Amino acid sequence: MLDLLLPQRCLVCSRPGPQVCAECRTRLRHVAPPLCGRCGAPTSWPVRRCAECTGRRLAFASARSAVEYDDPVRRIVVAWKERGLRRLAGWAAAVVVDVVARPEVSSLVWVPPDVDRRLRRGHHAAERLAEALARAWDLPASPLLSRSGFSSPQRGKSRADRRRNVAGVFEPRGRIPPTVALVDDVYTTGATASSAASALRRGGARRVEVVTFARTIRIR
Repeated sequence: MLDLLLPQRCLVCSRPGPQVCAECRTRLRHVAPPLCGRCGAPTSWPVRRCAECTGRRLAFASARSAVEYDDPVRRIVVAWKERGLRRLAGWAAAVVVDVVARPEVSSLVWVPPDVDRRLRRGHHAAERLAEALARAWDLPASPLLSRSGFSSPQRGKSRADRRRNVAGVFEPRGRIPPTVALVDDVYTTGATASSAASALRRGGARRVEVVTFARTIRIR
């Protein structure tokens, strides 16, 4: 409701107009090839595994993101998730469709939220993004995961602490298709994506791909 009641300005440059103006959209830093074949990190040349994911047990087959999670994108994501600007889900989905190839999967599924955070925010960004992508890609989006335990916010935690924080908190729901794409708003270390993908594979998925709007870039 806030975006309807208050004068609208670009979240990046603060100029009056759309939530993200055309000029700021063109300045988004796309996660462009060459990429790591597994985790999707930018690399100097195409590799099957990069320094970021070598030696890690990742439950997903591949991860792809549309834009780098830099300061401008962080402002957009914070407004989307914390300030109730729900229409940004459709905008973010359009950016993803422009950058990320449509996954060859049977269904989309979103990373489920912590109940307390969903109640506080009144919506779930990953779910709305998945639903918008489903419409764009002509795919079903289903609630194939649930949270079976508590996890504290991932922000500020080390990679090892992130893995421990989300270990075993997801459970499969219903009949899981053999190929699914797991949708989330931001890929940081891959800990949440891998834990959720592991639950999907326990439920019967043979291949899980990950699609996110933004991604933290650690290695150049």
